[in-house]
Amino acid sequence: MSENRRIVVVRDFPVPRAEVFRAWTVPSELEWFLNPEQPRPEQPIQVDLRVGGAWTVPMVIDEETSYTTGGIYLEIVPDERIVFAWGAEVGWPKLDRGDLTVGPIATIEFEDLDGDPTATRATMTLALPESMAEPEVREWLAKGIGNGWRATVERLTLPA
Repeated sequence: MSENRRIVVVRDFPVPRAEVFRAWTVPSELEWFLNPEQPRPEQPIQVDLRVGGAWTVPMVIDEETSYTTGGIYLEIVPDERIVFAWGAEVGWPKLDRGDLTVGPIATIEFEDLDGDPTATRATMTLALPESMAEPEVREWLAKGIGNGWRATVERLTLPA
């Protein structure tokens, strides 16, 4: 994977991997994903935690702008790794269940921080596919997806 097609965000947490995994996979725990400066959506966050299942987060930007985002799970290894095609079938980015490889793929890996099982390093990698033409890659990056993912992941706080 070319480096110019990847966005990597690394965060350390003072809690075990199971708690960080839970923050990414339980609807009530995923509230951190919502931007606190924007209106709260009326629809709930939903998670179907199985390979092929979807997680959806309704995003409300303002009175005129709202959409659904989330992903379709490609791999789930509890407390170790989550891989999903990023987007929504009816939302942004647009997903096509018929070919989930044509869009961004997100991988979140959870590991003990410095061998300590009471602390976790979470590494989130968003990869744009090699099949995506360079102009489209530049367009995606110009949309600010790197800053958006960084800001979103920074909202996740898990006190010890």
